[in-house]
Amino acid sequence: MFNRMLSILGLLALACTGPVQAQGSEGIIIAADIDRSVKPGDDFYRFANGSWLKRVELPPDRASVSIFSVLMDLSNRRMTELLAQAAGASAPAGSGQRKIRDLYQSYMDEAGIEAKGLEPIKAHLAEIAAISDKHQLARALGTTLRADVDALNNTNFHTPNLFGVWVAPDFNDPSHYGAYLLQGGLELPDREYYLGGTEPMRRLLEQYRSHVAAMLRLAGFSDSEARSGRIVELEHAIAEHHWPLADNEDIHKANNHWSPSDFGRKAPGLDWSEYFRGSGLAAQKAFIVWQPSAFEGEAALVASEPLAVWKDWLAYHLIEAFADVLPRALAEERFAFFGKILSGTPENRPRAQRALQLVNAQVGDEVGRLYVQRYFPPEAKARALEMVARIIAAFRKRVAALPWMDAETKAEAQAKLDSLYVGIGYPETWHDYSGYDIDEHDAFGNVWRGRLFRYRQQVMRLGKAVDRHEWTMTPQTVNAVNLPLQNAINFPAAILQSPFFDARAPDAENYGAIGSVIGHEVSHTFDSEGSAFDARGAVRNWWTAADLEHFNAATAKLAAQFDTYRPFPDLAVNGKQTLAENIADLAGLAAAYDAYHQSPGARSVVDGFSADQQFFLAHAQSEKTKARDAQLRRWVMTDEHAPPEYRANTVRNFDPWYEAFSVVREEKLYLAPEDRVRIW
Repeated sequence: MFNRMLSILGLLALACTGPVQAQGSEGIIIAADIDRSVKPGDDFYRFANGSWLKRVELPPDRASVSIFSVLMDLSNRRMTELLAQAAGASAPAGSGQRKIRDLYQSYMDEAGIEAKGLEPIKAHLAEIAAISDKHQLARALGTTLRADVDALNNTNFHTPNLFGVWVAPDFNDPSHYGAYLLQGGLELPDREYYLGGTEPMRRLLEQYRSHVAAMLRLAGFSDSEARSGRIVELEHAIAEHHWPLADNEDIHKANNHWSPSDFGRKAPGLDWSEYFRGSGLAAQKAFIVWQPSAFEGEAALVASEPLAVWKDWLAYHLIEAFADVLPRALAEERFAFFGKILSGTPENRPRAQRALQLVNAQVGDEVGRLYVQRYFPPEAKARALEMVARIIAAFRKRVAALPWMDAETKAEAQAKLDSLYVGIGYPETWHDYSGYDIDEHDAFGNVWRGRLFRYRQQVMRLGKAVDRHEWTMTPQTVNAVNLPLQNAINFPAAILQSPFFDARAPDAENYGAIGSVIGHEVSHTFDSEGSAFDARGAVRNWWTAADLEHFNAATAKLAAQFDTYRPFPDLAVNGKQTLAENIADLAGLAAAYDAYHQSPGARSVVDGFSADQQFFLAHAQSEKTKARDAQLRRWVMTDEHAPPEYRANTVRNFDPWYEAFSVVREEKLYLAPEDRVRIW
């Protein structure tokens, strides 16, 4: 439900974790990873990473490994040390360190969780069982509404529900927070897992049906096979009304303001008054409904489908959502499907690592405070700010020099750059968890209360003034983000280190690696989504008709290029679905390249590679990823990012790459100058 929200946030691809050899004293480019038997012009990704791809083996608890793994493993080790210190410290009740300690301890107490059995969830299941009519059902569905974004941090804890709410700056009034309602109701990652007609998808859906039955059986439900069949059929019907991923990324299609009275008229079938009463939103005067036809279809299903099926659906989703803090058999069955089958991962992560994920998801800023105090010195922030300033200046020059854009549109674009907020390392204001009660002996209750606490925090913001400097990530997150509704970009501390950034490395390598990441996030301000927002973060068309026509034609050309990439015989990349990220990759690379050439650092040959070659190699090696087939399929079907090899090979659109590696017409990646996509 929330993965489309991630698209609007413009998240840089988090390629998943895995143990990859750290750079040590080698700098950013690892010469041993290069496969010199591959011509750069035939496959630049495999030229840069081919030896690594042949050498690395996927650990049994990983669906993929990547360069992100270096930093995520490092960040996890550091957080483990911080948690150990918090556990050993004498922290007063209610303090941040005490919350960290007690939450961690509660999850690690496997014996205590096992001893309680199903007792923690019984009262909640009893409430579902007591639902006697569709009015009570609507109220119960409303109580499941959450603004959780646990999916950002933790795949073991999620909150699937019929709809989701996202509290964010209003599309049309970005100075105040509004309520966005999004389609939901599915346990599998996307509608195509239900509707896809290929044999792999049909087989996976049958395996999912068996999994649902197993979860119900373990939770003590009778007739689990029949119930499971009806639950999956209901989700299949819901999926038929969901919007495809590519349509979800059209901001203008999503900008639908509904009043509370509109819901009964436009989406009949659900008692919306009871729904909003149950969700605590009865006083809300307006909503932005992201996918109107999905709301119409899902509301109709509430009316048409039997009450008993909906009650089973609610019970199953509740069990699934909390399986990891219930008896081991449920947690293991959940991983058997979502880990082994859906992602192809043979083994679950160690419990201590999953405990760390939980702590990050629930009280991440408390860990972040400790993290930056220990691991993010002021000089690191200063160097990152310097690089950001150079890249923004380079992008500003590129906008000014565009031959196809008129002065009016250029002025609007420059205004966006003028007001862009850049957050480096950590937020200016930390999240407050004082209202979140944590009991070191109650893992289930901690997760339950944590989700409800965050939801209430989000709802309390509705109608209030927007904090443009607010962060959506913790400092220990290995990622970066562009927030178009705030016209802001954030770079957490954990990504601002080797192998993305190394003070000892040449400028060419730093700008090719972290510089292209910075450029990527700056460029999101002007991708197919970001370009719909003005300097205030409002949805407004600030383009002249001719400029917008040119922009759309160029981006359509890039989408068509990515449509030709086929990682599997039966599955191709969706160029429209991945368009925003592909624009940001290409424009970010160009801005980073220009900024590098304006930097004062020396240019020298390293390992036989010129400075420009180092720049492109560092960029391509930052994309190195090895994934299991099941995980790769999942990415292609559900992610707004193209697989890493195609992202690295976007250099084929960039003239300086041809010059750096003497790429000629006969080589596979070669594009004639008129066929190269040029946007920003």
